[in-house]
Amino acid sequence: MKKGMIVLVVLAFALAAAAPVFAAGTPQEKASPKPELKNELVRLKYLRTGSRLFDFIRTYLSRDGRTTGGPTDNVVVISDYPENVDRAVQAIRQIDVKPADILFTVQLVLGSVSGEKNAEDMTNDPIIRELRNLLKYKTYSLLDTSLIRAMDEENSEVRLGEKADFELELRPKVIKDENTSLVQTAVRLRLVRLADVPPNATSAKVEYITTDLIETTLNIKSGDKTVVGVSKLDGGGEGLILILSGKIVD
Repeated sequence: MKKGMIVLVVLAFALAAAAPVFAAGTPQEKASPKPELKNELVRLKYLRTGSRLFDFIRTYLSRDGRTTGGPTDNVVVISDYPENVDRAVQAIRQIDVKPADILFTVQLVLGSVSGEKNAEDMTNDPIIRELRNLLKYKTYSLLDTSLIRAMDEENSEVRLGEKADFELELRPKVIKDENTSLVQTAVRLRLVRLADVPPNATSAKVEYITTDLIETTLNIKSGDKTVVGVSKLDGGGEGLILILSGKIVD
C-alpha cells in the first residue's frame, strides 16, 4: 500500500513538472513576431502627390501602413510590411505613365434668324445641314476656330471670338477598352465682357462680367465631330453653336 502511494506521488510531481512544457508548446507553435516595417521612397514620373494618390496607395496597405508626401510633389513615402510596400509600388508603376494627348478642333458658329452673314458661311457644312432641320436660324457663320492640345484629366483654356470675349474650358478624360477609345470631356463656354464704368467712377479697377453659355459633359469617339450645344444670345435672334472634335494623339 505504501509502495502504491509513493508511485502516485512521484507520478503527480512528474505531471506537474511537465505541464508548463505542454502549455508552452513546441517552438513551431509559438506566435511568430511581426516583421519589421519597410520604408520606401518612390519618385514619381508623371503623377503628383495628393489625396487621390494617397487613397489609391492605402488600398494596398495594412492597418499599420502609412503613406505621406516627400520633400517635393513628385515623391511619395510608403511605410508598411515589405510585401504590402512592394505591391503598392508595383501598382504605382502601372498608373504612373505619360498622360494621353488629345487634340481638339473647336468651331464657334453664329446662327442668325435675320439672314445676315457676319463671317464665313457654313451653310454647306454637313453638321450645319443637319442643324437646319432642328433650328430656326437662316444663316450660320463661323465666328472663330481654334486647335487646343490638352492632357488627360487636365484643364485647358482658349479665348475665342473677334474680341476674345468667349472663354472655352475643356477637361478631357480618356476611356479605353478593347474596341474603342472615348474622350469624356467636361466643357464650359462663357462670355466674358468688361463691366460698364459709371461716368463719375474714381476707381481705375477693371471689372469683368461673366455669363455661362454652355456647360456640359459629353463622350466623343476619337476622331469624331459633334455639336456640344447651342446658346441663345441677347435678343433671341442669334445663337452660338459650339462644335467640337477630339482625337487622341499617340
